[in-house]
Amino acid sequence: MLVDRKHDTSGAGRLTHMTRRSFVSAAAVASGMAVLTGLAACGAGSSPSEDGPASAPTETTDNAEEAPASTDETRAQAPAVYFTHSVVPETLQAVFDAIGEGLSGQVGVKLSTGEPGGNHYLKADLISGLVSAVGGTIVECNTAYGGSRGSTDAHYQVAADHGFAGIADFQIMDEDGSLSLPVEGGLHLSENLVGAHFADYDGFLVLSHFKGHAMAGFGGALKNISIGMASREGKLLIHSAGQNRTSWSSAATPDFLESMADACKAVLASQPNMLFVNVMNNLSVDCDCDSNPAPPKMADVGILASADPVALDQACVDLVYASDNDSADLIARIESLDGQHVLEAAERLGVGSRAYELVEID
Repeated sequence: MLVDRKHDTSGAGRLTHMTRRSFVSAAAVASGMAVLTGLAACGAGSSPSEDGPASAPTETTDNAEEAPASTDETRAQAPAVYFTHSVVPETLQAVFDAIGEGLSGQVGVKLSTGEPGGNHYLKADLISGLVSAVGGTIVECNTAYGGSRGSTDAHYQVAADHGFAGIADFQIMDEDGSLSLPVEGGLHLSENLVGAHFADYDGFLVLSHFKGHAMAGFGGALKNISIGMASREGKLLIHSAGQNRTSWSSAATPDFLESMADACKAVLASQPNMLFVNVMNNLSVDCDCDSNPAPPKMADVGILASADPVALDQACVDLVYASDNDSADLIARIESLDGQHVLEAAERLGVGSRAYELVEID
């Protein structure tokens, strides 16, 4: 199923009342993929003024406007997002394999270890097979807000307590400080500070638990490669939209989200050898960094994977809106913070595409 936001501004094709299964099963329509347009309109944050017109008129010899791209042309350009309903180790491996690309060399598996007290982070028994299959070292960075993951020694203990150190090698990437990555053409940042050991890895599997977030609206792949890969001082820099790297200060939400997009651009420019998997289970409105997160109300959705982190996160957001399983609280959290703005900003910066082809696998 092709989801395309570039050629329709009318809002037609919204999926507000479509169930999750009918959303996905539309991909099975005979004679090709169903073309859905304007899906972002079913949530907040789609801003024509931000993204500009989808395709500006182009002068031709007969002064006619350029025709929109055909469905086949759009499909050829749209990145694939692979989806499975089941959340078990076997389907996690299968959806990753469906990407059709491999990771070579020294591979870091970036995830969130989860704050002690919370219980929604990805569990070691779910991910251990995939981590082993890619020969990965699990990597994390320290938090900027203190807590049990605010210092290296304490964070290593959390990794052990939550089972991650028992299934693979584990490293805190900023245990030896920060590495500065340039941000070319950023909206707020001129540099992004990641953990110094970022440079030790030849590629990354970015393994994210998709859920809500109290400051970003939602957290998925983009949050994991921006805030997640940032060192402690890098996290302060992103949260302050480039104004502070030594103490906590919070920028206006749009600036913070745009700074996340800046950081994503820097990370992928420095290390493009990355693949992305989002697990949509335990869908609390709160982040795994919360030691007392709200209990999930929404039913588990499944696992998604892509080589494009923007397409992947957009597909997850769209599945939340398409669900009829008590998704109201999570939608309200996303909309209250205009969470989809990070997707707009990331697409604007060339990080990825909000249009995608959703491919269901067994």
